[in-house]
Formats: sequence, structure tokens, C-alpha cells
Amino acid sequence: MPPSTIQRPTLLSRLVKALLVALYRWKGWNLVETAPVPRRCIILGVPHTSNWDFVFFLGATHEVSINPSFMGKLSLFRWPLTRFMFDMGGIPVDRSKRANYVDQVIAEMARRDELALVIAPEGTRGDITAWRSGFYHIAHGAGVPVVPAWVDNAKMKGGIGPAIPTTGDFDADLAKIAAYYRSVMPDHPKLAVLYRQAGLIGAEESHA
Repeated sequence: MPPSTIQRPTLLSRLVKALLVALYRWKGWNLVETAPVPRRCIILGVPHTSNWDFVFFLGATHEVSINPSFMGKLSLFRWPLTRFMFDMGGIPVDRSKRANYVDQVIAEMARRDELALVIAPEGTRGDITAWRSGFYHIAHGAGVPVVPAWVDNAKMKGGIGPAIPTTGDFDADLAKIAAYYRSVMPDHPKLAVLYRQAGLIGAEESHA
């Protein structure tokens, strides 16, 4: 269980967060869209192309006064890193075969009044064939919306889009999410997989 939210974060975690926010500002990203972020939601970190993505999303959420959370392997929360990982927004998940990480995160959502969980639905910086659906099952199971956020490292800009509620129809809801991303990043090569998966483009166009 995470430490009480009343506890002041440790000096180490405050220094690390301050350093990451300073790196965000030093890099010069421009946050061009900042829609309201619900207190409980899943924030999509898209596309995932660089280790700098983490710095961008931490800095962007800091700009809009959101304390982002992230999922981490249970082993990362062992002493002496336990308090630091919780202070940084970590949520421990057991990814063994006997555990269902989606149910674990839904339960964590239920016990908190505020939880903005950042998830990279691509799951990797490399090539993918489709988005993983875990983010959707967490959002729908917890009854929270999906907030599509994005970063374009080539143009050094990004944004936080409007919250999208889930309906239980994954394909239809994914099409809404993809339509938003295509409106802000129409030509990003990595997102062609999403546009094709959502039926917005055909296979030939995605390889154009």
C-alpha cells in the first residue's frame, strides 16, 4: 500500500522531480493544447519514441497542476526504493501469470479520489502492429475517461486533449481516440498503426 498522502515527499523525490521539470523547460517543449484533466483518468502518452517522453509528460502535467502516476513492476517497490517510487507516483503491479494487472489498477483507482495514470498504449518505443488494450479495460472498468495526450519531439511541442469517456465498445471508442490523434498528428509515421487499427486508413495508405 502507498504511504499516506499526508506525508511530505522525501527530499530525494522532490529533487528528482525538480530536476525533471527543469529538463523539460530546458529542452524547450511548447505545450500547445491544455484541455481540462479530470481528477481520475487514464492519460495516454503517445507516441512513445524516446526516453525523453517521460520527461515531457512529467513536465506537461506539472504545467497543468496534475500529479501523474505510472505503473511499475512490484520488484521496483522493494526497500530501499519503496518510499521514493510511491513519491514519484508509482503504482506497483504484479505482472505474474497468476495476477491480473488490470484488476489491480482498477482497485487502486477505486480507493483514490485523485489518480491521473499515464500509460503508453504502444508498450514499446519500437515497431508495433497494434495498440495494447489494457489502458481501455482499466478506464472502462474503473469508470474513468481516457485523456489523449501527445508529444512531437521533432517539433518540440505537445498537448493534452479533451477527455473521452468509454462506452464498452472498444473499436468505436478507439476510433474516436484515433480521430483526435489524427487531427493533431496526421502524418506521424508511428501513429499510422493506430489509424489503421481504428479503421481510419487502409493498409496501403499507412505505408505511403
